[in-house]
Amino acid sequence: MARSLRGRAWRERPGDAGAAAAIARREGLPDIAARVLANRGVTPEAAGAFLKPRLKTSLPDPSCLRDMDVAAERLADAAEAGEQVAVFADYDVDGATSAALLARFLRATGGAATIHVPDRLTEGYGPNEAAFDRFAESGHRLVLIVDCGTTAFAPLAHAARIGLECVVLDHHLPEARLPEALAVVNPKRADETGALGGIAAVGVVFLLVVAANRALRRRGHYRSRPEPDLREWLDLVALGTVADVMELTGLNRTFVSRGLEVLARRGNTGLAALLAAAGVERQPGAYHLGFVLGPRINAGGRIGEAGLGARLLATDDAEEARRIAEVLEGLNRERREVEADVLAAALAMAPEESAPFVLAIGEGWHPGVVGIVASRLVERYRRPALVGAREGDRVRGSARSVPGAPIGPAVLAAREAGLLEAGGGHDMAAGFTLEVGRLAAFEAFLTERLAPLVPAGGHSPTLDIDAGLSIAGASGRLLEHLEAAAPFGRGNPEPVFALPGVRVCNARIVGKDHVRADLADAGGGRLAAIAFRSGQTPLGRALLETSGNALHVAGTLRADDWRGNGAVQFVVSDAAPAGSVHFAGAASRNGPIHEA
Repeated sequence: MARSLRGRAWRERPGDAGAAAAIARREGLPDIAARVLANRGVTPEAAGAFLKPRLKTSLPDPSCLRDMDVAAERLADAAEAGEQVAVFADYDVDGATSAALLARFLRATGGAATIHVPDRLTEGYGPNEAAFDRFAESGHRLVLIVDCGTTAFAPLAHAARIGLECVVLDHHLPEARLPEALAVVNPKRADETGALGGIAAVGVVFLLVVAANRALRRRGHYRSRPEPDLREWLDLVALGTVADVMELTGLNRTFVSRGLEVLARRGNTGLAALLAAAGVERQPGAYHLGFVLGPRINAGGRIGEAGLGARLLATDDAEEARRIAEVLEGLNRERREVEADVLAAALAMAPEESAPFVLAIGEGWHPGVVGIVASRLVERYRRPALVGAREGDRVRGSARSVPGAPIGPAVLAAREAGLLEAGGGHDMAAGFTLEVGRLAAFEAFLTERLAPLVPAGGHSPTLDIDAGLSIAGASGRLLEHLEAAAPFGRGNPEPVFALPGVRVCNARIVGKDHVRADLADAGGGRLAAIAFRSGQTPLGRALLETSGNALHVAGTLRADDWRGNGAVQFVVSDAAPAGSVHFAGAASRNGPIHEA
């Protein structure tokens, strides 16, 4: 049985051919671009709204969420009174963007925010009593808790005892009960419909800001001051949504699409400084949110000062923004080095072939990178991975998973069973803290829960192909049509095409282990191609050593920023010798294109 060079099965992404034809007629798209939309479940009737999402028609009434009206009225009270509001935020990008959004709203409406992001090493994850004590001692009455807090029962009970009013704005899985608070706004609450269960915490916060702004308008607050344009903060919502790997469908798609338009104007002083520090000159897209801006903002919470990202996103001081951006740029470089060391140690703990998940625990590992390392292990072993840093008699760790094996509910169940001191998350990611003595029981608990969901040896990797493509068809015009379906990400993957039977010419190593080459067909057509970080992989070696033999090549079509002038290039994600691959025709739309 033939294998691709990355050991994956290529399958034609299923789609409705009739719907694709109708979309092409209605929207004036080429057949291949219309097929991409149909392959993602877009109907002819919905295609126009999908291609041009509008906040006016996508945004729900915030009052549809439980406790939202209570939270909005209390926030409006704070703005009217010029109150100093405490904001307790998680230390990831979703938390930082949520905190910065609240700070900007309060500043624009008459209030002010004191942002606190817990130190990962000294405070750990989520709300803590010491932080609440400091808020109370400094005169705060209202605490907004963002991207955490849904299961912080003891700290929130303590906050209530000392007279703090707490509002939780979260999207993590709750337990059967809710914490003691003025309001708990979480679309994943058991008494919610679930319609908004896919938005990030920053999406919840944006809905709160919309509701509070509406309340202030109703009270006449803007008769004496300008009303803020909430749309100008959609760049923050887009960043938090993409960085937290939310599905880019429905409301999230609108948030990110409109947010990228705002980001292109670089009106947020902190984001403009961070783009400059990272050397991004072109118009940023979803890729830059997830892989350029996100990691740099996260770097502060991982190995530096936890609140740097939130401060950067909230400031309007250009010099302060420049300084913080430079610090985050340096911390991100340091984070990569720390991550590489921990990953090498974790890979040495190879799992048994039959194990349903990977568990790697290390003494002295930096807890700020264990989540990233868990993601790398998932890519390597194709099964859930849990990575923990042992500190004395405790382990603090992060988990990542694969589709079909929800890890957040499993960790939450272990906490409810008394195996963990803390834990929770979503289907694809979770965090946990436990005593070392309970590690074996925790491992046994997860084995029993995950074994039925994960095949022996891990999930078989596949690559979904949208369509076959000729070199002549890989044009700038096609790319323009495809980019109308952006932003791409989870839930709306970037289109993948197969170039059958092409020859590789002029292959060479460029940059940091990338392989650049030209792809040629029998008709003399040529297309620039690049395979990132592949020089030492079977894929990279095949491109470098193919010596004119034909390959089937799979990948994505993107603008060639290196050459510019509207040129396009093919970003190679996989390949297979032409003689070992069978391409199924249209009569077998749901069958395998390539069997691994």
